[in-house]
Amino acid sequence: MYAVIETGGKQYKVNEGMWLKVEKLAAEPGERLIIDQVLMVNDENGTIKIGNPLVKDAKVTVKVVQHGKGKKITVFKYKKRKNYRKKQGHRQAYTKIQIEKIDG
Repeated sequence: MYAVIETGGKQYKVNEGMWLKVEKLAAEPGERLIIDQVLMVNDENGTIKIGNPLVKDAKVTVKVVQHGKGKKITVFKYKKRKNYRKKQGHRQAYTKIQIEKIDG
């Protein structure tokens, strides 16, 4: 059984028991959340439900494991012959979640 969910403006294919890093969520570690932005569900029988845009009465229960920051990326802007150089770094915040249950 798997589902396609949307969170943080991105779409993810998830299975029960799976760990996933998503855009930072406003929840404490150990807390359980329900994601109702379910775009597609494939159950044990192989039946596929596709939403328009969301599947009605489908939800995914997740447990927040931890918060953190991703790997640092460097952004370097440069214009030749204009003496313009700008170096910036960025670490994207994320929330690590565990998929507990898919209802659909």
